[in-house]
Amino acid sequence: MNQSFTSTAEAINMLIQELSKLPGIGPKSAQRLTYYLLRAPEEQTRLLAEAILSVKQRTKLCSICFNVTESDPCLICRSDQRNRNKICIVEQPQDILALEHTNIYNGLYHVLHGAISPTEGVVANDIRIKEFMSRLQSSSVDEVILATNPNLEGEQTAMYLNKLISPLGIRVTRLARGLPFGTELEYADDVTLTRAIEGRQEF
Repeated sequence: MNQSFTSTAEAINMLIQELSKLPGIGPKSAQRLTYYLLRAPEEQTRLLAEAILSVKQRTKLCSICFNVTESDPCLICRSDQRNRNKICIVEQPQDILALEHTNIYNGLYHVLHGAISPTEGVVANDIRIKEFMSRLQSSSVDEVILATNPNLEGEQTAMYLNKLISPLGIRVTRLARGLPFGTELEYADDVTLTRAIEGRQEF
């Protein structure tokens, strides 16, 4: 009886499997990355491994806005240069990077870490809505900008938030429709995001 053998080392297979679990990385891409790292200088791969461990060990969530940070509160929340009368609500920390890159918004943020999605079993209590409403009670905010993604889940989340915030007498706005429906905020270009912020409308 013939015994089948694999020509690929176990360590290589393990790395391919782990890389293929990353978003946007399929089996073929994971294979290419693995063999790239195999050929790369040892110093380069060591720095990559250290960077991955460091981001897990040194980062945490800001206790105010829930952005990813190394210090609590984060740099934005403790800055005296930010407009504290405005809070922009986003789904993920990377959305803040996209908005900050436009240099057009100077207020504060709140990260939900998700969006309401009944089909996936994600309800309001699963994301940071309760924390945001508590935050509003102890602040002097006069405008909340809903910058959830322009897709079904983002719209559902925005409508839910609007129902909670409007009775408080706080102005609620939504990013302008320049953002294509079905896209994610982090992938929008600077010009589109700038127009979306500047052209925001009453919800």
